[in-house]
Amino acid sequence: MSGFVEKPEPIQVPGLVHLHTGKVRELYQNEAGDLVMVASDRISAFDWVLPTEIPDKGRVLTQLSLWWFDQLADLVPNHVLSTELPAGAPADWAGRTLVCKSLQMVPVECVARGYLTGSGLVEYNESRTVCGLALPEGLVDGSELPAPIFTPATKAAVGEHDENVSYEEVARQVGADTAASLRQATLAVYSRGRDIARDRGIILADTKFEFGFDGDSLVLADEVLTADSSRFWPADQWQPGRAQPSYDKQYVRDWLTSAESGWDRKSEQPPPALPQEVVEATRAKYVEAYERLTGTSWS
Repeated sequence: MSGFVEKPEPIQVPGLVHLHTGKVRELYQNEAGDLVMVASDRISAFDWVLPTEIPDKGRVLTQLSLWWFDQLADLVPNHVLSTELPAGAPADWAGRTLVCKSLQMVPVECVARGYLTGSGLVEYNESRTVCGLALPEGLVDGSELPAPIFTPATKAAVGEHDENVSYEEVARQVGADTAASLRQATLAVYSRGRDIARDRGIILADTKFEFGFDGDSLVLADEVLTADSSRFWPADQWQPGRAQPSYDKQYVRDWLTSAESGWDRKSEQPPPALPQEVVEATRAKYVEAYERLTGTSWS
C-alpha cells in the first residue's frame, strides 16, 4: 500500500472544474476546455506523497519547465497556452500555474537514458538488457551508455509502480507510427537537454517525458527536464561504480531509508514528516539546479 499520507482537499475556484489530484499537481479545466495545471510544493518518494512540503518547489519546477520549453521549441511543440492566473485563483498560484492545451494523451512514460542507474541498472544486472535492449558487458552504476536509449514504461496510478516495457510492447499498444514518433521525439529532446546541461556542468543521466496529440501533431506535455522528472548529477563529481550525488530528491530518499527516520520502507506504514534540515537542503538542491541550468538567480 502507498499513495498520499493525507490527500489534500482541492481548492475550489469559480469557473474551474477540478479534474485530478496528482502526486505533485492539481489539474483543473476552465470554461474554454483548456487545462489549468497547478504545481504544488508536495514531494513524493518511494510511491508515497510525503506529509511535508518543500517551499518554492512548485514555482521552481514550473519556471524551469517554461525555460526548457523555450529551449526545445524548434524540436517539438508544447502544450503551454498561457501563464496568466485564471480569474479568482488564489494569489499563491502565481508562478506555478500553467494554462495548457487539452491533448489526447499517449498512455506511455517516455524515458530516455544516457547513463545506467535506477531500475535500468537493476534489469541490466539481471539480464544485460534494459527494456529488452542489449547493452555491453562491464557497465556499473553511473556508467555512460554507448548512445542514449529509449526505455518506455506504462503509466501507473498513484501509489503503483510504473512498469518498464519493451519498444515492441509500446508499438502494440499505441501503433507502430506513434511508437516511432515517441522514440524519435524522446531521444531528440533528451539529446538537446543533455548537451545544454553538460555546458552548465550538469549530467542529465535520464529523464521522462509525456506526450499527447493535438489533432495529428505530437505535443510535449506535463513538465519537462526538472529535478522531479530527471536525474541531474554534478559533472565534476561523476564517478561510475557508486551512487552519484544528485540535484533531485535523493536527499529525501536517503533520510527516509536512514535509521534516523525510523521508517521501515517494507511496512505499510506511511513515512514520517521530514525534519527542517532535510527540507532546507532539498529546497537548496532544487534551487541550485534551476540556477545552474538557466544561468539566472532564484528570488
